[in-house]
Amino acid sequence: MSQVVAAPTTTAVEVPSIPLGQIAPWALFFGLVATLVLFFVSAEQGAFSLSSGTLVHEFVHDGRHLLGFPCH
Repeated sequence: MSQVVAAPTTTAVEVPSIPLGQIAPWALFFGLVATLVLFFVSAEQGAFSLSSGTLVHEFVHDGRHLLGFPCH
């Protein structure tokens, strides 16, 4: 005697859409923050430093070499 197995039923999943007007300010904000972080890791040598000395340079020194940016 053979058994009949019922096929699983599928349900449609709706993907919510997010309007561009809601994403754009956040994308701009995080893009500017990413650019600022990239500047401090790659090019900041103390000329635009917010603190005196080489505090920022020493803080990002190992990350700079890890990403392939020379600094000395």
